[in-house]
Amino acid sequence: MRVYVPLTLPGLAEAHEAGEVSSPSGGPLTGYAVTPALREWYVSDDIEELEYAALNRAAAASLRQLAVAPDAPRRRVVLAAELPDGAAVADPDRALDPASVGEVRIAAAVPLRLAAAVHVDAADAEADVAAAASALGAADQGDDDARFTVDGAEDHELLWYGVQELPNLI
Repeated sequence: MRVYVPLTLPGLAEAHEAGEVSSPSGGPLTGYAVTPALREWYVSDDIEELEYAALNRAAAASLRQLAVAPDAPRRRVVLAAELPDGAAVADPDRALDPASVGEVRIAAAVPLRLAAAVHVDAADAEADVAAAASALGAADQGDDDARFTVDGAEDHELLWYGVQELPNLI
């Protein structure tokens, strides 16, 4: 199962040093995948489109991490990993919550040897991502101008990097 784990650049550096991605709290990791709820929400049978939707959900979660990490570089980061079936499960209590579509819980740390790729914003996205991270709270409260600012970060496509390129990214 392909799972997309939202990170920040400092989080990616920590994962690289540790050889795994783990939750800072010691609890389960949150990731995003093609779940039944995501299939219903996105209304597509094309697996590539569904994977892209899961990747974008993880990018939005990375933006939320940036909003509470003011010292982190303003670039969204998503680690794509191939996990064994059953390693990531959707929370049935949150499956229909629009904010958690595609969300899965990963009980154990994700070894970097299972990573397939890393997706990161280009440097030219930093200003828009910084503005979006700052506007996120107001957007959550219904401010349309703030929502427009948050959407501006989503206009930037994440770049694809091979796992062997991790040292250059961090």
